[in-house]
Amino acid sequence: MAIQSTATNDYSSLTVTPKKDSATTPKKSTLGQADFLKLMTTQMTHQDPTKPMENTEFITQMAQFGTVSGIQDLQKSFSDFATSITSGQALQASSLVGRTVSAPGTKGLLTQGGSISGDINLSGDATSVHVKVTNATTGEIIREADLGAQSTGKVPFTWDGLDSNGTAAKPGVYKIQATGYIDGKNTTLDTDIKSQVDSVSMGSGGNGVKVNLTGLDSVDFNQIKQIL
Repeated sequence: MAIQSTATNDYSSLTVTPKKDSATTPKKSTLGQADFLKLMTTQMTHQDPTKPMENTEFITQMAQFGTVSGIQDLQKSFSDFATSITSGQALQASSLVGRTVSAPGTKGLLTQGGSISGDINLSGDATSVHVKVTNATTGEIIREADLGAQSTGKVPFTWDGLDSNGTAAKPGVYKIQATGYIDGKNTTLDTDIKSQVDSVSMGSGGNGVKVNLTGLDSVDFNQIKQIL
């Protein structure tokens, strides 16, 4: 005959709930205004009766705390303001996609049957202005032209995409170099090149909004001089 135990364990119906560790209150790394006032009150309570804290010292400490607190609030306000400005620039820049803009540079993208145009910036009257177009990859001179004497300001130019033999140059990136004689000295001149906007992006490290030009490098949004 099989023997089966019918004894009941008096503790079998009991369950044990593991004890949870109490949540650790995170330590504060900075003092708030309430903490400062508490320390100030404690300091006044335990001060030497023969050398009580002078009013000027108390006011100085309060002013110092107020200054630090104010600077922290100001920093946060500036941070929020900068974020708002950057977001606004990104929204404005996004509307430029597909449009032509003028920005400082020396390179332009020549499309099939197209041209490259822009402005030459003269800091003074020039007795002569010379423009040279080179292949940005090989450095080969494609076309040169003399624009003659020019007055201070912007001098517009357009390269029709033809080389010195009148043959259409291959599509690609070309470099525009402009020089002029100003006050008797041969001077390198700055140029603004017209290009199409391909996309926009946020710069890394808080560098603001970048405008990516089709086939070319990107430029800062605030460098855009003209929207065409």
